[in-house]
Amino acid sequence: MRITIVFLCFIWCLSLQGQAQDTVVLRFNEFLGYVKKYHPIAKQAELQLGMGQAKLMKARGGFDPKIEVDYDRKKFKGTEYYDRLNATFKIPTWYGIELKGNFEQNEGEYLNPENTVPSEGLYSAGVSMSVGQGFWINDRMATLKKAKYFRNQSQADRDLLVNQILYDASLAYFDWLKAYNEALVYKNYLENAKFRFNGVKSSAYAGDIAAIDTVEAKIVVQTRALGQEQAKVRLMKKALELSNFLWLNNGIPIELQSNVVPDTALEGEIDTTFEILGKPLDDFTIDNHPKLKSLGYKIDGLRVEKRLKANRLLPKIDLEYNFLTETPELIDSFESNQYKAGFSFQLPLFLRKERGDLKLAKFKLEAAQYELDNTQIAVKNQIVSVYRELESFESQNVLINDMVQNYGTLLEAEERKFSFGESSLFLVNSRESKLIDAELKKIEVRNKYYIAKAKLFKSLAVNPQNL
Repeated sequence: MRITIVFLCFIWCLSLQGQAQDTVVLRFNEFLGYVKKYHPIAKQAELQLGMGQAKLMKARGGFDPKIEVDYDRKKFKGTEYYDRLNATFKIPTWYGIELKGNFEQNEGEYLNPENTVPSEGLYSAGVSMSVGQGFWINDRMATLKKAKYFRNQSQADRDLLVNQILYDASLAYFDWLKAYNEALVYKNYLENAKFRFNGVKSSAYAGDIAAIDTVEAKIVVQTRALGQEQAKVRLMKKALELSNFLWLNNGIPIELQSNVVPDTALEGEIDTTFEILGKPLDDFTIDNHPKLKSLGYKIDGLRVEKRLKANRLLPKIDLEYNFLTETPELIDSFESNQYKAGFSFQLPLFLRKERGDLKLAKFKLEAAQYELDNTQIAVKNQIVSVYRELESFESQNVLINDMVQNYGTLLEAEERKFSFGESSLFLVNSRESKLIDAELKKIEVRNKYYIAKAKLFKSLAVNPQNL
């Protein structure tokens, strides 16, 4: 009987080896690399950077030089009422100052006298500026500053989106690995149950044991087979859930094939893949956390908005001065006694709209600061909690490994006693059931440990650069 056991085990190992040659291992870092590169959400996260750059380009457009041409002509019953041409070139600058050059040429029977210029046209060059509202900060300056902050904020938001999709993908991989390991457990112990059933059946035929023992052995085989089928269903479901994260470069989803298996030797790879290796609790800092950086840039933008609203409490004073000349090619033709100048002043009497806008800006800034303070505490406590959880799971893993080893020792001893006729099949099956439960518990604890690693990765909001 012992020779038969050895032969069956040898055949079973050869069959497993042949199956292993047909399988393809999908490593954890390779899987996350595919997700980061090809998943639609990861690609959508990269669009955040493009949006930030586009918004910055739009804001910088407020300082682009401009050419304005205004041409107007009226002719009726052979009479030319007027023919007016006004061309202007403007260069906006930072502190509410605008440089401009102008060419004006007007003629006609009914031309307004104030528009009368020399027949060759009139050239002007000058400057306009705001000395009250709009000098230290104006809409163009505020828009550009906020766009720069938005660009930096979009980078932090991109990191958060990438981190979230990688976290979700990691959980799917860990659940797939858990289902795969559980399926292996049921498969292995189904083979054990079949082997034991054959041995009991042979012994019953030989009259060494009671025939009723074959019924008990058969029930164990059926129980193990039922567990294996249920584990196969769970494995199939988890594989399909994992397939949600697998995409090709052209946006086509792919389905995980049945010969693809997870990496069972995962523990040494997780920290490297998540890029959390060598980050103990004493060394972590939240200063560069993307969530806090995003809120910080949001607050910076609200501060700019508050300054703009406060600036609008000032009176609006616009000054303009232009030199006039008919011959712009001659530098000395620009004389101070030939000019066009202007001055405008505006100030609402009660400033209720402006004061209301300023109060709203202050409230928004204060609310954002409260959000930042709360997020700082929440992120810090979450990170500390995950570190403590990891420490607990490390201890749990040691305990459950010892338990599995001890249950295995008990099973081996019970099987040895059973071979000598000093034990019963019931006790052997009971020992084996306890061992199966312990191994499933070991897989569960290990899975929770991996999930805790993923939580640390998420709480630190890491965007891995080596995937």
